[in-house]
Amino acid sequence: MNNTHDLIVSGIHLELTPSLKQFVQEKSDRLFRHEERIIRLRVELECDPKQDVAHRFTAKGHIAIHGPDMNASVSTDECHKAVSMLVDKLDRMLTRRAQLQKTKRHVAIAMPEAI
Repeated sequence: MNNTHDLIVSGIHLELTPSLKQFVQEKSDRLFRHEERIIRLRVELECDPKQDVAHRFTAKGHIAIHGPDMNASVSTDECHKAVSMLVDKLDRMLTRRAQLQKTKRHVAIAMPEAI
């Protein structure tokens, strides 16, 4: 892992155990491997006992990257599952962003030839 990456994990109404922090670290490594331009990844884990059981745990992810930042949120019944779903969602967002940028590059290159 490159030293320029920064991972911040915080818990709201939730105690962050070392094993939970390790789990978030392992899952987020996938994002850092796929996209080297990530500056910072902030993961907020929240437990809201007032919510129904299906949406009790919320995981929010904020990616600081060159260009517009990316935000995602997932609610589920289990904390580890919320982290896994959040990382999957952020990974899809990064993949889509890369595809869009690639498409823009190809269109920009193709335009002068058409003229």
